[in-house]
Amino acid sequence: MSNFAIYPSLRDKVVLITGGGSGIGASHVEEFCAQGAKVGFIDINRPAAEAVVAKVADAGHARPTFFETDLRDIEAVKDSIRQFTGSVGDVDILLNNAAHDERHQIEDVTVEYWDDRIAVNLRHQFFAAQAVAPGMIRKRKGSIINFGSLSWRIGMGGMPVYVTAKAGVEGLTRGLARDLGPHDVRVNCIIPGWVMTQRQLDLWVTPEAEKEIEQKQCLKSKVYPADIARMALWLAAEDSRMCTNQTFVVDGGWC
Repeated sequence: MSNFAIYPSLRDKVVLITGGGSGIGASHVEEFCAQGAKVGFIDINRPAAEAVVAKVADAGHARPTFFETDLRDIEAVKDSIRQFTGSVGDVDILLNNAAHDERHQIEDVTVEYWDDRIAVNLRHQFFAAQAVAPGMIRKRKGSIINFGSLSWRIGMGGMPVYVTAKAGVEGLTRGLARDLGPHDVRVNCIIPGWVMTQRQLDLWVTPEAEKEIEQKQCLKSKVYPADIARMALWLAAEDSRMCTNQTFVVDGGWC
């Protein structure tokens, strides 16, 4: 039996997750399905996404609905959301999770690359929120959870466009929270720390990085995708009903 919380208010809620095919997003899909929510997720990687769907089904939960969509294509995003809401109803909870922390140097950034990275890491969060907001306003209830990054808060180098986009996520959160609050729609932001996704483990978690994590975090245990997903569960549930316009950091005490 799990030691972690079950949230009755999440059962049968309609949940949409971007970037749900791997990493933190896959954990969101698994955790919300385990709560009995009706989950749909958007991702560009079909094989990875289908593996997530199979894993959820093998665990005995209702299968999530996968939409193969490039989040840089806003019309395709809107179409996927229309398909999802047309089958299960208006979205109650949106997790704007998708991002890609590709490294790059200042001198290599072109206008085209800048626009592409902003599209991958920031722009779709606004338009996904725009697409689900009318349904939440009709219901006079909803939770939008945006995902930022520790990287810009600690002044991380080597990816200036990414950290710019992630700083923008916090500004977007505050603007949306103010505009949607009168309709009882909550908007919050989660800042993950250095999360041990497979991508991070494959590319950047070296012995030197392990030492840095131990040095910088107050808590010496590593942060895993499920740690982020469990914060999202709480922010989605009625337990956090008076929390909006806030940023919640899950980083083991790094910053």
